[in-house]
Amino acid sequence: MHSYSSNLRQRAGLILAILLLCAFASLLLAGMTGSIAIPLGDMPAALGELLHGQSASLAATLLDLRASRALTAFVTGAALSLAGVMMQALLRNPLADPYVLGISAGASVGALGALMFMCAAWMVDASAFAGAVIISMILYLLARRDLRGGTAAEGGTALLLLTGVILQCACVAVVTLMLSIAPESRLRTMVFWMIGDLAGAPVRWLPWVVLAGAMLFALRSARSMNVMALHAEAAATLGIKVGPLRKGLFFCSGLLTASAVTSAGSIGFVGLIVPHACRFAVGPDHRVLIPAAALAGGTFLVLADTLARTALAPQQLPVGVVTALIGTPVFLYQLHRLRK
Repeated sequence: MHSYSSNLRQRAGLILAILLLCAFASLLLAGMTGSIAIPLGDMPAALGELLHGQSASLAATLLDLRASRALTAFVTGAALSLAGVMMQALLRNPLADPYVLGISAGASVGALGALMFMCAAWMVDASAFAGAVIISMILYLLARRDLRGGTAAEGGTALLLLTGVILQCACVAVVTLMLSIAPESRLRTMVFWMIGDLAGAPVRWLPWVVLAGAMLFALRSARSMNVMALHAEAAATLGIKVGPLRKGLFFCSGLLTASAVTSAGSIGFVGLIVPHACRFAVGPDHRVLIPAAALAGGTFLVLADTLARTALAPQQLPVGVVTALIGTPVFLYQLHRLRK
C-alpha cells in the first residue's frame, strides 16, 4: 500500500513538472513568435534589458509587448480552467463551465454598457468586474439556501443552476438590446470584447492575486472535494463541512470568472475542455487535478493567443474564435471517449 501511494505521488509530481515545463515553453514561444521573429539566441539579452528597465533594442521592445500579452493570457486561462474545476465540483456536473451561472453575462452587460458610452479602458474593466460581482450577489441571495444546505446530493444544486440560467438569459437579452442600438463606430469593439480578445491587454496584479487566493483555497479543500464527489449523500456524516465548502467554491469560481472576463472578455471552452482533458490525463483526484488544470489552462490559452495573432498576420484574430475552433472537435472527441 505504501509503495502504491508512493508511485502515485511520483507520477503526479512527474505530470506537474511536465506541465510546468510546457507552461514555460509556451511563454517562450509566445515571446519569440510574431510578424518579426526574435531568434532564440537574442532572448537572454532582450530579457536582461527588460529586467533592468530598458528596452533599447528592437528585440527587447517586441518582447515587452508580447510578454505582457502572454502573461495576461496565461493568468486568464489558468483562472478559467480552475473556475471550471470548481464549478464542476460544486454542481457535480462534468458539463459545467465557469459561464454556466451567468456571471460572464453580467460582466458583458457592464463592459458593453461602458463601451457603448465610449468610457475609458479602466472604466470598461471596472464595469465588467462590477457586473460580474452584482450577478454573483443576486445569484447568492436567490439560491443561498442551496449553498447552505448540508447535503451535496445532485438535486441540491437545482435551484442554483436554474437561477443562474434565468439570470444569464436576462443578461443576454440586455446585451442583445445594447448591440441593436449601439452606434456603428462602437459595434466592432463591442463584438470583439464579447468574443474574447487579448489585443492590448496590460499585465494587472489583481488577476494574479485572485488566482493565488483561489488556488490556495482549492488545494486546502481538495480532500473534501474528493469526498464530496465520491460520497455525495454521506459527505456531511463523513466530517465534511458541506455548506462552507460549497460557498467557498461558489465565491472563488465567481471571482476567478470575473477577473478572467474583465481581462480578456468572454473566452469560451477553456474552462470546459481543459478540466476534462486533465481528468483523462491525471485522474479525478483534486489534489493533482487542481494545479494540473491551472497549468494546462494557462498554457492552452497562451498557445491559442499566439496562433490568433500569427495565423493571418498582420491581421489578428480574436482568441475566443481560436479556442472555439479548437475546443469544439476536442470536446466532441472527449465525449466520444467518455461514452466508450
